[in-house]
Amino acid sequence: MNVVDMSGFVRSILKVVESHYLGNGAYCRWLWQDEMGRRRLGVNEYGCADAANILYTIDEFVCSEEERAARISALRSMQDPETGMFTEETHHTIHTTAHCAAAIELFDVRPIYPIKGLHRYLNSKDELYALLDGLDWKNPWPQSHQGAGVYAALTNSGEANREFCDNYFEWFRENADPVTGFWKKGESDKAKLSDHNDETGRGPLFTYMAGGFHYIFNHEHAHQPMPYPEKVIDSCIDMINADRGCHPRFMKMIGFVEIDWLYCINRARRQAPVYRAEEVQAAIEKFASIFTDYLLSVDAEKDDEMNDLHMLFGAVCALAELQAALPGKILTEKPLRLVLNRRPFI
Repeated sequence: MNVVDMSGFVRSILKVVESHYLGNGAYCRWLWQDEMGRRRLGVNEYGCADAANILYTIDEFVCSEEERAARISALRSMQDPETGMFTEETHHTIHTTAHCAAAIELFDVRPIYPIKGLHRYLNSKDELYALLDGLDWKNPWPQSHQGAGVYAALTNSGEANREFCDNYFEWFRENADPVTGFWKKGESDKAKLSDHNDETGRGPLFTYMAGGFHYIFNHEHAHQPMPYPEKVIDSCIDMINADRGCHPRFMKMIGFVEIDWLYCINRARRQAPVYRAEEVQAAIEKFASIFTDYLLSVDAEKDDEMNDLHMLFGAVCALAELQAALPGKILTEKPLRLVLNRRPFI
């Protein structure tokens, strides 16, 4: 593929983040209301967390000691002192807790309070397995926010112990699907290559991939092997090659499904480097060409997704992983740094 210079796009990312700054270390997630009036404008958990995430990724994280302390304080102030949880209306509280704890970790500090709301999973294998078994595995993408978030939140807060981690990854070894490479065994093999749910309400294969992404980044953080990396590769190639086989706006949006797909196939090829190697490379290059063309076409000041710091963070992660996956092909003034290479959860 041709070399693509994304330096201008990265500069526009910085301008967007700066436009969301509210002072005193705090950020909003959105600048304007949606048509339904559903957005909480003003300071927001995802605004503060994703500003930190994005600035870290584009290597604009360094600031004065005063500003650093303000950003840490803004994030920590959102934690419930009784439960240790973080709450925001657009995501499950386990997701918000994991996301905020992960952002706080970028500053080499931790949340102030223990995450007591998750201690039952830390202290009991039965409780942990009840959570994982009880997730809706017909709709695994949003459910993965809980299944992956419980590990990431306790890990990024420094509370996870060896027994908890052993129990956690044992469940995923036992429940990996040998057909698709994702989770859960006996469920994801029924998913179809489609962009919509089937007649039973089961999500299509890409939702198992997007859910599986969350579990794969936990495996990567813990240096745990993927149970079936070759099957992950098969599934990802099938999705990018199939007509309507992935999200209907795949590669032409600012969000998370792109980092989900790219991370899954790129990390799987690290564990199975010779398996379908030429096809994997071709799939990633196809992705890169379409996705970067789209990003360069976006009006940074007016695009609604780009001005949602949480959605923008997903696209920034995809660009960072893409730069690493295609050495020398994605140019930026400073190398991008994927936060998942430091700690789990996005």
